[in-house]
Amino acid sequence: MNSIPDWAADQVSPLDDKLGLTITELTPERVVGWIPVEGNEQPFGLLHGGASGVVVETLASMGAMAHGWPDRVGVGVDLNVTHLRPAKEGRVTGTATALHLGRNMVSYQVELVDDDGRVTATGRLTCHMINRR
Repeated sequence: MNSIPDWAADQVSPLDDKLGLTITELTPERVVGWIPVEGNEQPFGLLHGGASGVVVETLASMGAMAHGWPDRVGVGVDLNVTHLRPAKEGRVTGTATALHLGRNMVSYQVELVDDDGRVTATGRLTCHMINRR
């Protein structure tokens, strides 16, 4: 299933493009997307922790955007990522689930899993909702 709102096609981040991030589901309550491990490794051949952080922030920020669209968007103010297991190949899929959807603040819990369904990292992002320019 590919449930992406039409407006989201224009909301492209060059960093997400570099990582190969693909979003497959986007609602205010839930966002799902994945990146390949290949091309996003640190020198030891494992998925770079910063890449995991980008996935957490992007998925949650896109959920915040869906929550406020078209008048408001979310900007991250607090990011936390805990790395639990290395990812060495395949892809890592993230699922962001809304914890709080307010007018001024939103918060998401994000779980990243490898192709075998094992949790590789968890994260949380809180966004401040601002008026869209």
